[in-house]
Amino acid sequence: MNTNFFSQIQQLDFTGNLQLTITKGAESNLIVSVLLLNEQCGDSAKNLIPPLTFNATAQEFDEGFIPQITAPVQKVSGLMVDMEKFQKQLDEAKAQSAIEKAKAEKEKKEQEAKDKKFKQAMDKVDELEKEGKFREAWIKVPDIAEYPEKADELRKRKTALSDKFATPSLFGAMEATAPEQPQTEEATAACCPLETTDE
Repeated sequence: MNTNFFSQIQQLDFTGNLQLTITKGAESNLIVSVLLLNEQCGDSAKNLIPPLTFNATAQEFDEGFIPQITAPVQKVSGLMVDMEKFQKQLDEAKAQSAIEKAKAEKEKKEQEAKDKKFKQAMDKVDELEKEGKFREAWIKVPDIAEYPEKADELRKRKTALSDKFATPSLFGAMEATAPEQPQTEEATAACCPLETTDE
């Protein structure tokens, strides 16, 4: 007896283990159960897929078994492969999310440390300024290269401090000193009487 059953099974497009369970039924019928298992699929929902069950005579199975199972087996196989791909992508997304979260947490901690260092430096500048040590305060103002986001604030602070300790210009000194009021003739006469000569 020559059959091509296994050649036809081999031509089916599926991934996993195809399990056939054959049981003798009533009136010389056979009950055939077909279940596709895919151990690569990590999604537990695969366990909800029921087996295909057929109840027919041996002759009916010979004539139409393969055409009956072809579409469902391929559909179930595709579903489980998609479930596995989805599960892998989900796992990858979770891992990526964890990496991003750790990265964000690290950046947040670094920023907090940087902000704390900036605040401490500015507190020191305030303290020196209150003591009248304007040059030292100017030196302690943090470098703009370290804090580019606070560049304007740092420039203004340095300028304000340098104005307090800078040597005034000649014109600034002249403006700072109030001009002397010219003395009136009466005031001059009162303090320094003029000598008159008799002619």
